Amino acid sequence: MAKALRFKSYTKRQFWFYTKRALWVLFAWTLIAVVLFYFEYYTLISENALTSQYDFEQAFTANLIMAVSAGLIGGIVTVNLMERWLRKYAFWKALTLIIVTYIVAALIVSSIAGLYYYSEQDGLPLTHPDVLAEFDGFFKEWIFIKNFIIWLFIVIGTLIVFMINNKFGPGVFPDYLMGRYFHPKREKRIFMFVDIKDATTIAENLGEEKYFNFLKDFFRDIAPAIVITKGEVYQYVGDEVVISWKMKNGLKKGNVLHCYYSMLKIINQKASRYQSKYGLVPEFKVGIHFGPIMVGELGEIKREIVFSGDVLNTAARISAKCNDLGVSILASKEFANITTELPKYVKVIDVGEENLKGKAEDVALVTYKKI
Repeated sequence: MAKALRFKSYTKRQFWFYTKRALWVLFAWTLIAVVLFYFEYYTLISENALTSQYDFEQAFTANLIMAVSAGLIGGIVTVNLMERWLRKYAFWKALTLIIVTYIVAALIVSSIAGLYYYSEQDGLPLTHPDVLAEFDGFFKEWIFIKNFIIWLFIVIGTLIVFMINNKFGPGVFPDYLMGRYFHPKREKRIFMFVDIKDATTIAENLGEEKYFNFLKDFFRDIAPAIVITKGEVYQYVGDEVVISWKMKNGLKKGNVLHCYYSMLKIINQKASRYQSKYGLVPEFKVGIHFGPIMVGELGEIKREIVFSGDVLNTAARISAKCNDLGVSILASKEFANITTELPKYVKVIDVGEENLKGKAEDVALVTYKKI
């Protein structure tokens, strides 16, 4: 029963994450299509190029059908597939798949809009021979070629936005673009240090190349859990990844803890693949803490948004303490006290105060256990 509940919770989060993204694509692409339609319409008016046969309602409806169809295909299928391909394949292979998929999608969308337009123009059913005869030359017309090129750039532009968002983390790129951190600012953030257990031994057994691929697979596999819970990858350091949340995003719906348990679920689902490929299944430990930090842009040749504060050192020390206490997740009691929304299948267990390396005073810690 508990397993079914966990699976339902995770898939529901995944479903809503991709649904919201698809709706944003649908809205944005429909808006772009409408703007382009009116631009062309008023251009034709200014040039006195419209004839008495022009039917505004019919043309607008055909354009809207094309826009909504493109938004649905692009948002629900195409864009999500394209982003996965960009992560999974070499760039040239992903680009080839993207172009082929776009051509297929463009032909489907244009066919729907074109058939509707000629059907309405002639007052005949979509499958009538006269409609099909007129539609036969549709793909050779300049309007189709022009729209094909325009929408190719729109699709590529959408992908670039998603790629940049993935590179910087959800919400980071807009902050970077607006120069929010050009001058250092003080913020409160939650940090999670995710560290692969026995990484040194694994590296020695696998060898350099295979170990690198092992890390690459691990970081790629846990990425959806981070994105869906609105986490931001701050750094990859060897066998460790540092994840950050703005306070609101991390506390909402217990996102930080959901991230940890979602990562566990993903790795368990892929256990057989790891076992066959590397002869082992990765295990990891995490340390969680929150507090004030300074954040700002650093560097000239390579600019980055950098965090600075004791909270980072504390979270790292908490993660290291997992081995001593024989647990896979530890968090500061301070974090547990402000986390009011817990996953339904998890309870908090106090482990007392512990001395952390480099800290003058002991820190109260908790762990979490599945019910």
